[in-house]
Amino acid sequence: MSESQVWEAVDAYFTDHLAPDDEVTAAALRDSDAAGLPGINVTANQGKLLQLLAEIQGARTILEIGTLGGYSTIWLARALPDDGRLISLEYEPRHAEVAVRNIARAGLDKVVEVRVGAALESLPRLADENPPPFDLVFIDADKGNNPHYLEWALRLTSTGSLIVVDNVVRSGRVVDAGSTDGDIRGTRAAIELIGSHPRLSGTAIQTVGTKGYDGFALARVLA
Repeated sequence: MSESQVWEAVDAYFTDHLAPDDEVTAAALRDSDAAGLPGINVTANQGKLLQLLAEIQGARTILEIGTLGGYSTIWLARALPDDGRLISLEYEPRHAEVAVRNIARAGLDKVVEVRVGAALESLPRLADENPPPFDLVFIDADKGNNPHYLEWALRLTSTGSLIVVDNVVRSGRVVDAGSTDGDIRGTRAAIELIGSHPRLSGTAIQTVGTKGYDGFALARVLA
């Protein structure tokens, strides 16, 4: 087998035994695909990781930036108590419509709210509501704005909160300091902000698998 085939085989083995899609998550993927949404959702084992992180965190409030079809939303919301709250921000109305249907079918519409519009417009409005600090923030939207999303995450969290930034490896291109690609520049700025900010302690993990060569950053709010 080629290297990529090995990655995918290992991913399939782990997923089959540790994070198999059930009827609800499989339907969310199927309906997202049927609606023509891009196939850029997290994998099942990444979704399970998000759920576990939220459970370890004891999260009662979660903020997600980038809903797509609601697949990662479902994994995250499953970690919440009955009186928990997850707010997910989605730019594309068509994506949000699919996500709302998927979330309702999962029986999670009482704890999940999808807000439509540019996240950098939705976030100030959310801050104006003065919500309780979010226990976990998952950032998985347009990568050029990652540092701005990270700054807003800091405003909306408190000591002990967890921030996860997805897709930070960019197939290894994150090391290209001279890149003019907005996704690369935004990702590098977010990584460097995590490393330099006095309120954050973080790391980044490289991954390989069904989605190729990528990774995520994980940061804990210190104060």
